[in-house]
Amino acid sequence: QVQLVESGGGLVQAGESLRLACEASGSIFSRSSMGWHRQAPGKQRELVAAITSGGSTNYADSVKGRFTISRDNAKNTVYLQMSSLKPEDTAVYFCNLNGKSWQGLNYQYWGQGTQVTVSS
Repeated sequence: QVQLVESGGGLVQAGESLRLACEASGSIFSRSSMGWHRQAPGKQRELVAAITSGGSTNYADSVKGRFTISRDNAKNTVYLQMSSLKPEDTAVYFCNLNGKSWQGLNYQYWGQGTQVTVSS
């Protein structure tokens, strides 16, 4: 069983920066894809950024140029550097780990979420 623990959320003013971190337990981190999703009140959860085991990244259009996802396989940790934050970035941010086992079965795990609030 994999556990994901997020940290780094908080309250900031518009234009400021935050860095989220998500540490995974277990031994499958390095061969898994990682993602950051967010969910604002009354809205559906959406993908913010993702990074494959090989380091390829993709971003939601709304965060391109402001957010950067990275991973440190030695620390089993994925990061989301968020800059030039806007009030509309306010949401609960969730870490996601996903991949396919050696047996060909898909797996997916979620963290508990961390609140990011951006004041105007």
